[in-house]
Amino acid sequence: MAAYIVFIREKTLDKSELETYWQKAPEAMEGHSVKPLAAYGSHVTLEGPEVEGVVIAGFPTMEEARAWYDSPAYQEAAQHRFRGAVYRGLIVEGI
Repeated sequence: MAAYIVFIREKTLDKSELETYWQKAPEAMEGHSVKPLAAYGSHVTLEGPEVEGVVIAGFPTMEEARAWYDSPAYQEAAQHRFRGAVYRGLIVEGI
């Protein structure tokens, strides 16, 4: 069953760290079945506090989503995201 990773950026801390992350993250997709679906486009917050941005990526399965997230290449890139902003991240299974 398909799965989706959702990242929600709540607050930017260091834009230069985010720029490094944005350079490295696409390289981490190589060799993985990932389909970017939305990335920092305009959005409307319907409930809860306003957020700065949202990213949604699709994967064939939960296992493949987790394998990409846990991969050494992505985790190296993610260190810049962690220093660059406050995010929420989750994997949700499709229907």
